[in-house]
Parts: sequence; C-alpha cells; structure tokens
Amino acid sequence: MPDKKLFDQISFETSKNTTRKYSTSFSLAIRFLNKRFHEPIYNIYGFVRLADEIVDSFHDYDKATLLTQFKTETFQAIRMKLSLNPILNSFQKTVHQYGIAEELIETFLQSMEMDLYRQTYNQQSYETYILGSAEVVGLMCLKVFCNGDQTLYDSLTPYAMKLGAAFQKINFLRDMKQDALELNRMYFPGLNLSEFDTHAKKQIEKDISEDFKKGLEGIQQLPKDARMGVYLAYVYYKSLYKKIQATCAERILHERIRIPDSRKMMLLMQSYVRHNLNLL
Repeated sequence: MPDKKLFDQISFETSKNTTRKYSTSFSLAIRFLNKRFHEPIYNIYGFVRLADEIVDSFHDYDKATLLTQFKTETFQAIRMKLSLNPILNSFQKTVHQYGIAEELIETFLQSMEMDLYRQTYNQQSYETYILGSAEVVGLMCLKVFCNGDQTLYDSLTPYAMKLGAAFQKINFLRDMKQDALELNRMYFPGLNLSEFDTHAKKQIEKDISEDFKKGLEGIQQLPKDARMGVYLAYVYYKSLYKKIQATCAERILHERIRIPDSRKMMLLMQSYVRHNLNLL
C-alpha cells in the first residue's frame, strides 16, 4: 500500500473510532447505511465531534485559541488536500469527494464559536445556532447521500435541515441541566431553569414535533441505500423524544433521560422490518 493511502486509512479509522466512542446510536445507524457511505459519514461525524469537544470539554485550556487553530487547520487541510491531523485529513477527503461547500463548514464553525461566548439566546440567535450546529451538518450528510445529484439535494434540503433541528432541540432538552449548571448555557429563547415548567416544555415539544414530521417526509424520499440508516437515527431520537414527553419538567432538570441499549436493539429490529416492508 502506498504511503499516502496508508495514512488516509489510518485517518479514516481515527474518525470511525471517534464516532464509535462518542455515540453508539449514530455508530449503529451508520452501519445500516450502504457500505459506500460508511467512510464519508464517519469522517463528517469525527470532524463535528472534535470541534464540539473543544467548546464543551476542554475547560482547563484556552478554548478560543484552540477553536481558532482548528478552524485555520480545517481550511488549510481543504486547500492542501492533506492534514497531519487524521480527523481533518479524513474530513477534507470527504469534502472534496462529495463537493461539500465551504459555506456549510464556515456556518458550522460559527455556531461552535457562539458556544464560547453566548450564554443565553433570543429567537434569532437560537435559530442561527441551530442552523450551524445541526442543520448544516445534516446538509453535509445529504451531500454524501445524493452523491452528485444536485436536483435531489436541492429538493431534500429543507427536510434534512428540519431533521437536524429536531435532533438538536432534543439534545437541548436532554442536556438542559448540564448545559445550564456546568456550561452556563440556556439555548431556548427567553427561558431560564426556574421558568422551565410543563407549559414551557410543551411549547418546545410542539416545535420539535413539527420538525420531526417534516424530517420523516424527507427520509421517505432518500435514496434507498441511505434510507435505513437515517431512519434508524430518526427512530432512536423519536424514542428519546417520547420518553422526554412522558417525563415531567422537574425530573428533566434533575437527570439525563436515556434510552437503554436493550431498548435500542428492539428499535433496531422493528425499524429494519418496517423499512423492508416499506412502512416508514
């Protein structure tokens, strides 16, 4: 194996391992995509996760400097088609292979920068943050799934954005306690922990339900070799969402709602049957 191909393989394995260590749910969903999608989707997730870790986890370090350096190295990797950072090296390969626009990457990194400085959000900044942190990530993945079919990409863009938004808003609900107490963040506009009650929770859930409905419509239109994996991620998040809906507001502020692995396996089997019977 030529040296560069060996390094590219090592880079991909790094992104794959990063995905599997940080998210068992997404890792399992990726396995149900067509095999040709595995590498690029792992590469996208690895990139997104690395940026997210800078702003969420590296508390004893200069996060702003680290993120600025990461941003510079990202676009340098894209220009050079190489990076000594394995995750950036694998990501730039996917960017070039599938024509992922630098505008999507820039928008994502801008939302990561918002996490460095913004503690509360109004409606406009909330929507801006979700656009960058979730919706454009969905569009990066959609670029892979459409594999050069620009007409299909354009038609599915609004659906992919809504699905990404739904996932992110559920994350906000699930992680509300940690975000507020450990990271001093409140993403939902005009809300603080003392005001989070049944009424506020239902308003947020109504918004998520609308996003989910639109997202499912898009999944049904995806190419068949991408549909099952995306649908499985949808089912996992929908199950988590239903559990959050059934949980009182006070409890959400005291514990992180999870789906047990045994439940995930049952959802996997149900999703596989529904997909094969065209019952999405």
